[in-house]
Amino acid sequence: MAESRVGAYALSEAGSGSDAFALKTKAADKGDHYELSGQKLWITNGNEAEIFIVFATIDPSAGYKGITAFIVEKGFEGFSVGKKEDKLGIRASSTTELVFENCKVPKENVLGEVGKGYKVSIETLNEGRIGIGAQMLGIAQGAYEAALKYTAEREQFGQSINNFQAVQFQLAEMAVEIEATRLLVYNAARLKDAGKPFIKEAAIAKLYSSRCAEAVASKAIELYGGYGYVKDYPVEKFWRDSKIGAIYEGTSNMQLQTIAKLIMSGK
Repeated sequence: MAESRVGAYALSEAGSGSDAFALKTKAADKGDHYELSGQKLWITNGNEAEIFIVFATIDPSAGYKGITAFIVEKGFEGFSVGKKEDKLGIRASSTTELVFENCKVPKENVLGEVGKGYKVSIETLNEGRIGIGAQMLGIAQGAYEAALKYTAEREQFGQSINNFQAVQFQLAEMAVEIEATRLLVYNAARLKDAGKPFIKEAAIAKLYSSRCAEAVASKAIELYGGYGYVKDYPVEKFWRDSKIGAIYEGTSNMQLQTIAKLIMSGK
């Protein structure tokens, strides 16, 4: 049986979010190994992961061309997992700080080529946006199904509230947004699997799905009324989980920038 271990992707830092290549974590060549020094923030699965892809620069003056990807394993000398963040949503997954204090990394643990780590990071982000799109689609679908069930059960004025046209129209709007999101996400995934250009479509899917998830979850809370605002019912969690969609794997503004750049170039 193949060994199964959790991995994590470590790019973001305190001073490098959307400007990912402004990272400060350094990798010093020590002959038979590298020594990594610095900190990473917002690392998904930081507590659970045993293998980390860590981005550091071997030459800060070279800009993005100095960035190199390293495979770091939990237990490496000089490496530790720091603070776990107390988040608004997505709380089932740990998000942590990583600390590198002259962390020794064997030279064979360079992922790809030295100075070509930016390619690894960009490819991962481009593909990851499809995954985030699917995640946001699932959140929206869950909120919608909860709202559909609740409005059929909740009675006011002697009848289920889904008999009122105002409620029906809101549910219909939610269904339309979810279906549009599904088609965008599936199309981006189809292009990726077919080996065709997909970067613009992935950015569109990620942008639209994050908006859809937040809007549908918010509407579900309203349809629940006061019950939607308490933790006894699931819809407040769907909303909390949706908010990160506009932030991680590239903010909504970064998606718009990517889309604009590609359409202006005719791609």
